[in-house]
Amino acid sequence: MKKLLLSLLFSMVSVNAAFAQNVIESIAMDSGGRLSASLLVLETGQSLWILPDTPAPMQGVSKLPIVMAALAAADKNKFQLDQKVTVSKEDLMAAEQASPLRDEHPDGNFKITVKELMHHAIVDSDGTASDALLRLLGGPTAVMQYLAQLDIKDIKVLDTEKEMAKSWNMQYRNTATPKAMIKLLQALQQGKALSPKSHDLLVKWMTDTETGPSPSANSSATPNPNAARIKALLPAGAPVIHKAGSSPTHGSLTAAHNDVGIVTLPNGHHMLVAVFLTDSKAPHASRNLTIAKITRVGWDAWSKK
Repeated sequence: MKKLLLSLLFSMVSVNAAFAQNVIESIAMDSGGRLSASLLVLETGQSLWILPDTPAPMQGVSKLPIVMAALAAADKNKFQLDQKVTVSKEDLMAAEQASPLRDEHPDGNFKITVKELMHHAIVDSDGTASDALLRLLGGPTAVMQYLAQLDIKDIKVLDTEKEMAKSWNMQYRNTATPKAMIKLLQALQQGKALSPKSHDLLVKWMTDTETGPSPSANSSATPNPNAARIKALLPAGAPVIHKAGSSPTHGSLTAAHNDVGIVTLPNGHHMLVAVFLTDSKAPHASRNLTIAKITRVGWDAWSKK
């Protein structure tokens, strides 16, 4: 009898997992683009996925590994968080790129601390801040070396934000697979990527990430990474840390609409989420909802105690 009950239990788990997987595949079909995603419960190994090994353009999500690499460098005393960095006018992003720092200092030539640059890069998805951090690190190669130390091979940070603005196709060089991004989130959650102090600082910034202002009517800039993606269909107050990223929309095509993060489930487990929507022709609200739906599938499948 005991063996029969166990067999029935495992069958139910298998059916529920299969159902959740089918739901994700259905959401992907309606996404208006190519959806690649991975969800993983860190404590149990339960997972859902679609195209987990397919590289996708990161856009603002790339600021997460950049800031992590900068924090790790500060942990090694390569520079100090309160160290001042000068940002010249030539360092500012173009008008069509998101940069509250540029909007605040249109003439450039201002000083800002490394810690403030990190905050702006994560919370505001500020391209000026991100590029300043890359210069301080010595370029994208330093980020790739940091990722290699974590044994992460399929996140590619090759170009600055300014370089990506040179042509539409440049944004397809800074890529990540969902599986690789889950590995980075896992290293963060398990405390393997940063010192405890740097870890706590980054978690605070990723918790503080909010919706930014909408772009003006004559601008191709996109809204700041926002809470209307991973968070949107979760219960109010569900603990979430995340970093989103979006490309401009040209005509009806949006090259990248993404969100990655960590959701704490009611049972105390941690659900790692990486969702990349590539080359979508769906409206902005619909793209947000696609990411929210994927996250909710995982929440419903794994949140019970």
